[in-house]
Amino acid sequence: MAKLSDWKNQTEELRRMGVKLPQCDTDTIKATGWEQPRWIHFGAGNLYRAFHAAIAQELADQGKLDRGVVVAETFSPFTLVEVFAPYGNDGLQVIMNADGTLDERVIAVNAGGVFANPQCPEDLARAERYFESPELEMATFTITEKGYGLRDARGELLPYVAAELEAGPEGAASTMGIVCRLLWARYRAGAAPIAMVSTDNFSQNGRRFKEAVLTVARGWFDCGHVDQGFIDYLDDEARVSFPWSMIDRITPNPSPETAAALAEQGWEDLSLMPTDGPAFAGFANTEAAHYLVIEDSFPNGRPELEAAGVIMCDRETAERADTMKVTACLNPLHTCLAVFGCLMGYDRIWKEMEDSRLVALVKHLGYDEDLPVVVDPGVIDPRAFIDELVGQRLPNRSLPDAPQRIATDTSQKVGIRFGHTICSYRDRGFDVANLTYIPLAIAGWLRYLLGVDDAGNDFELSPDPLLPELTECVSSLALGVCDASAIHDAVSPILSNAEIFGLDLYEVGLGRKVEHFLAEMLAGPGAVAATIDIYCK
Repeated sequence: MAKLSDWKNQTEELRRMGVKLPQCDTDTIKATGWEQPRWIHFGAGNLYRAFHAAIAQELADQGKLDRGVVVAETFSPFTLVEVFAPYGNDGLQVIMNADGTLDERVIAVNAGGVFANPQCPEDLARAERYFESPELEMATFTITEKGYGLRDARGELLPYVAAELEAGPEGAASTMGIVCRLLWARYRAGAAPIAMVSTDNFSQNGRRFKEAVLTVARGWFDCGHVDQGFIDYLDDEARVSFPWSMIDRITPNPSPETAAALAEQGWEDLSLMPTDGPAFAGFANTEAAHYLVIEDSFPNGRPELEAAGVIMCDRETAERADTMKVTACLNPLHTCLAVFGCLMGYDRIWKEMEDSRLVALVKHLGYDEDLPVVVDPGVIDPRAFIDELVGQRLPNRSLPDAPQRIATDTSQKVGIRFGHTICSYRDRGFDVANLTYIPLAIAGWLRYLLGVDDAGNDFELSPDPLLPELTECVSSLALGVCDASAIHDAVSPILSNAEIFGLDLYEVGLGRKVEHFLAEMLAGPGAVAATIDIYCK
């Protein structure tokens, strides 16, 4: 039997099992990284463990990364304590191939973890010390889109954010506040340059990251806690850059199917950890296909990321690649499958891809409405990207991804995944009212918010920061409630909210169309499937 926690003493057995092992001096790399890293990563979740850490391992194995990566959390120490520590901060990357085989790799380049939060003063002090050193070159982030959010649906600062602006750096509570505090420490220690790299899955992530950090910093300046020089430092891309990026690797939560396959293979310490929320394990399961495109703006130097397959480019190319993926060629299709999958009782994306009506829906959405307004980024072909997605990636039976996971935080995504394309049609002078599948997907999301599936059974909605106010809006709706005025009264506050969609859907001529589709889906049990059939023949 093999143990990840004891992999160094079982290298021959692991090689016989076909597991790829580190080809570097992991002890030295970890020790030097823990003393002072060149690379810090915020967000110790599965995407980091399956993708970024594998990039770092590949670079270390090639002799192109001489220090391990320090992993930081700002919200909770759970993953650091319960997922990283038991395995000495190592992990197992499991690539799930479409033919059912698994490719496994031991990742042993994580130098350690810090809970950079005032709740843990010692760890926060260590994180500040790391940021004070000019040897730190970059900080990367996978904290989800909501990690950058400072305002509510009305555009008002969240109460705890307003409080931390008044309190100053010592009172930092949000992730952006803590990050800004670390940059404040770096500024006071000599203002060394650094790259702050968001690799989270939303458009213009670098711009939004910079805006969030500057919002905190300017709030502190207004309250007399920092000086103008700090604002100038953050606003100078020659000293603090916020590169734009596009990331793509479908990485579900560790699944029972993968855990069972690993146990059968001979692993004995990779079972799922019991939690009340998402699954965790010593392994991270992911797909083979992957893309990471990053604007090459690193004022303090960087590892040779391209040697591990990262596409380095200028900002315009990075933006086009991200816009292609996030607003057209993947994310809108994923969100569409997520909400309709929940409504139609599916628990795996690949199962949805065996439903001809849902396949037709996402093909119409991607090829007919999204692709016509996509700008080719040059480094990835958009049509080939969708071809790979719908032909190989989404139907992969080995990939245990659930629509319930993808439906998480949908209110934070619909503006990018649908609103952006609507704006593209409007800005190019196309008749937005001719769109069918985008408003149909939006109507599906509204129908989803009722928490009642197409058979009339209740189901649990996925977490979403706006869930209380959204469900309150649609609380008057139910199966059989098809009155147009009742539907308008319920959903107009949502469809007109530019904070959600990036624009008022009524002003561009789509609000009433969404309402019409929703009315059809509310006709009774089976109405969701029937509505898709009508428009996807």
